[in-house]
Amino acid sequence: MTIHEVEDIDATALQVYLLRVRHPADDADRLAARAGLRPGEVTRAEALLYGLGLLQPSPAGGWVAVSPESAADQLLAPVEADILAQRITMAAAREQFQSLSGEYVAARGMRSAEISIEVVEGIGNTRAVIDDLARTCTESVETLMPGVPTDEAIDAAVPLDLELLSRGVGIRVLMQHSARTHRVGLRYAETIGAAGAQVRSAGTLPSRMLIYDRRCAVLPLDPLHTGTGVALVRDPSALSFLCQVFDHCWDDGIDIPVTAGAGEAGDGVPNGLEREVLRLMAVGRSNDDIAEQLGISRRSVSRLVSQLMAHLGATSRFQAGARAALNGWLG
Repeated sequence: MTIHEVEDIDATALQVYLLRVRHPADDADRLAARAGLRPGEVTRAEALLYGLGLLQPSPAGGWVAVSPESAADQLLAPVEADILAQRITMAAAREQFQSLSGEYVAARGMRSAEISIEVVEGIGNTRAVIDDLARTCTESVETLMPGVPTDEAIDAAVPLDLELLSRGVGIRVLMQHSARTHRVGLRYAETIGAAGAQVRSAGTLPSRMLIYDRRCAVLPLDPLHTGTGVALVRDPSALSFLCQVFDHCWDDGIDIPVTAGAGEAGDGVPNGLEREVLRLMAVGRSNDDIAEQLGISRRSVSRLVSQLMAHLGATSRFQAGARAALNGWLG
């Protein structure tokens, strides 16, 4: 009997086993009489116990009960030998794979040097490449994130970002102002911001972009259909230009507060988005102009304008701008 074929020891088998410990010389009829069982039930129970190694034939006739420990050793010895052999095989395989690590890093470095722009197609391959870049990143990750992120995108990004931050990698994320008034965008900004990332927003962004260690940039092949694939840019000249684009957009960005409720007017000093709205109000921009420039809805602009005017006690947009300037909020 193998370990996969071990049967449960029922009450009858247990009773027969304990009686065999005390009466090894009894025949089946005698043991059946002691147990109040039929001889056939005793015979079936003894066959089960023999298969488990708990009974062994006695040279003098009858059965000898074997200790559970000895029976277990006899039954499990082949299994333990197989497990030991598998562990040895696994250790050898792991050592063989680990011996390839140096060659892999060297080959990857050669690929980076030889291929200045690499095209990766398909969502699955794209995710694998991004996972690899994140895993080998050591210094920084910089992201341009136009539009409003989806729940799926955030669920995929947050674990990677938190793992990078835990390794001391610096993260800068630039989102659009519209993300400030969106639940998913705020959740992402607050989650990674609380873990040490820098998060800002800007009115418009040129394209989705990821830059790893300032050595490789990831750009979508089709900005409108991110699942089609990406281009990996390692060419020094092109990469330098993309880093300058990011820095220019970042310098124009406004910090997103880590605290909950970012983007809403409160009783204290206005946050970054509110300052932008006040500044544009002060120079006479309409709600439509403000919405277009900041990349948020006209409804959001109207709500912010009303809250800011109430907060400043202003009866006109000009008066609100003047009072904000006196408070030093437009600097």
